[in-house]
Amino acid sequence: MPVYVGLDSSTQGLSAIAISVAGARREVVWQHRLDFDADLPHYGTRHGVLPNDDPLVARSSPLLWAEALDRMMALVPKDVGAIAGSAQQHGSVYLAATAAATLAALDSRRPLVEQIGGMFVRRESPTWMDASTRAECDAITAALGGDDAAARLTGSRVFPRFTGPQIRKFAQAEPAGYARTDRIHLVSSYLASLLAGAQAPIDYGDGSGMNLMDLRARAWARAALEATAPGLAAKLPPLAPAWTVVGTLAPYWTRRYGLPAARVIAFSGDNPCSLIGTGLVGAGRIAISLGTSDTLFGPLAESGYDPAGYAHVFGAPTGRYMGLVCCRNGSLARERVRDQYGLDWEGFGRALRATPPGNGGAMMLPWFEPEATPEVAVMGARRFGLDADDGPANVRAVVEAQMLALAIHSRWMGVAVAAIHATGGAAANRDILQVMADVHDAAVYQLPVGNSACLGAALRAYHADERAAGRDVPWEEIVAGFAEPLAATCVRPVPAHVAVYREMAQKYEAFEREQIAHP
Repeated sequence: MPVYVGLDSSTQGLSAIAISVAGARREVVWQHRLDFDADLPHYGTRHGVLPNDDPLVARSSPLLWAEALDRMMALVPKDVGAIAGSAQQHGSVYLAATAAATLAALDSRRPLVEQIGGMFVRRESPTWMDASTRAECDAITAALGGDDAAARLTGSRVFPRFTGPQIRKFAQAEPAGYARTDRIHLVSSYLASLLAGAQAPIDYGDGSGMNLMDLRARAWARAALEATAPGLAAKLPPLAPAWTVVGTLAPYWTRRYGLPAARVIAFSGDNPCSLIGTGLVGAGRIAISLGTSDTLFGPLAESGYDPAGYAHVFGAPTGRYMGLVCCRNGSLARERVRDQYGLDWEGFGRALRATPPGNGGAMMLPWFEPEATPEVAVMGARRFGLDADDGPANVRAVVEAQMLALAIHSRWMGVAVAAIHATGGAAANRDILQVMADVHDAAVYQLPVGNSACLGAALRAYHADERAAGRDVPWEEIVAGFAEPLAATCVRPVPAHVAVYREMAQKYEAFEREQIAHP
């Protein structure tokens, strides 16, 4: 029986998972990860991003992503039946008119990066962390009729990290380069193009994270395109459902690594893939992913938008929708606090256990990097009643702030939360999960596989392969055995702590509003 491979090109590395669905036995049969900084140091990234004097600028190399893909494909199981992928949302890759011919003529005797360097108009790609496009956001928003109109149309108000403003900035700052650009890909569709040896489409889930797609019509929004850059419609790939078969693995991969001509499924964004990888294919549950960014997400039956303008609605791989709240200051903020007080992760957990829920009223706004939820451009942690020299109190403050921010800014989704599926690296820390359970007043479960985006991509490969063969397998059956919460890991809320956080949420929200108004 063939295996299904999922890839995840995140901010800091490339991961891969292979799953087997032979009969009743469903299991992960292979996993691997490459760390961009450690395994490909010649690109000079730090946490997957190229150094820049401007703290608002965050870029990486599309050649780095390609070289990581080349290395990973040398290791994937040879009995792969279909492959799909996940990638950091919003990042963009700019290709010249020569790209199509380059992709079609890749020579299996030479490394990938030796052949594709000439097809890029931009050698550095903006990533989702880039916050340098405030002026472009304002211009697009004005053209669309305001924040509310933009969110109604695209699912989100216009955000600096989204692809549309990044395109506008490039078109205005480098008009000659924009004119030479033949195709603008997302990171997801770029990687799928490399595998298929041909230009791949953008799926609805990742496309809805660009401020360029009409969320309800699932088509490029003419008004948004015109507000962004001239002639943009001709430079974008087509949109397609997440289960679209892009093609098969190109001869480069089959000849170089002895792989079969497996189906290549449209790649998607990490957030839509994580929806599948956490098993959220029905109502009543949400997931919280504790990664480079902290995200809360869950399925929505209908499209909508956040009236406050901080959160997002994306297309889901199921064909419906998903709501999402993203706080940029996730793992890097926790690491900043951990390192500042000379702790390891075990010590970080001890500090949480040693401090009381509510932290005696001490609070932190952990905006070490420009924040997205709420939108804050001026970096720096803000403290209220918190001694900067008190390590344990600062540890609790950063975790409580992250959980409270997610809870406060997800109210618009209107989900009666029965349970939370926790994923991402910090989901292994049960002390953090206890704060999560208490703040949200819901049981928290860990999952069998930690990398939900990678697993979600593999499950999408399985789903699309079945669909291509004429078998429309229900999503509940697709995720069964892989993305079901582990009952033994349940962390239940403590009623007394829930009461503390219910009161604290009001104070935190007021503190946040004050700091936004008077930074």
